[in-house]
Amino acid sequence: MLPQQKVQYHLLLCASPSKPLCHQGPLGAQCWEQLKKSLKAAGLEQPERPEGVVLRTKADCLRLCSNGPVLLVWPSGHYYGGLTPKRIERIVAQHLINGEPITEWLIKQNSF
Repeated sequence: MLPQQKVQYHLLLCASPSKPLCHQGPLGAQCWEQLKKSLKAAGLEQPERPEGVVLRTKADCLRLCSNGPVLLVWPSGHYYGGLTPKRIERIVAQHLINGEPITEWLIKQNSF
């Protein structure tokens, strides 16, 4: 049995919707590639991080059908909309690393 690892965040990105309503074209895939690159560069995917690992999942749909691509940061419940690769970079730096959500890009917040 593998030891249980601590998870700081789990990110869900609607990057490849099968029935796109919130965005179309290559933008979701570009955001996904930037998310992978930014997390790796920041060392956030390392399981031995004291704060915990940051997991990522490419989702088909997060059921917010406007202003996509959409990123959900779990467990804080922050939903970011209107994503671009540049916004992904800033979310990783400001929210995930420094703990400061970017309020002007939030389209919803739930408490989990």
